[in-house]
Amino acid sequence: MNLPKTIMLIGVMFIIVGFLMQFIKLGRLPGDIVIKKENATFYFPIMTSIILSVVLSLIFYIIGRFR
Repeated sequence: MNLPKTIMLIGVMFIIVGFLMQFIKLGRLPGDIVIKKENATFYFPIMTSIILSVVLSLIFYIIGRFR
């Protein structure tokens, strides 16, 4: 694969991800840990991290199959 095609593919992926991010609300999913104290809030997005990991793994698997 040459450089111009790779750059175009990355650009298309950014456009698709940007479009989907408008409609998919990541963060504050069930399973995310939120601890609120008097003047501090701790937020650990464990479910969001799992979902992003699965999606990125699938994307890299598919890209790897075409190489």
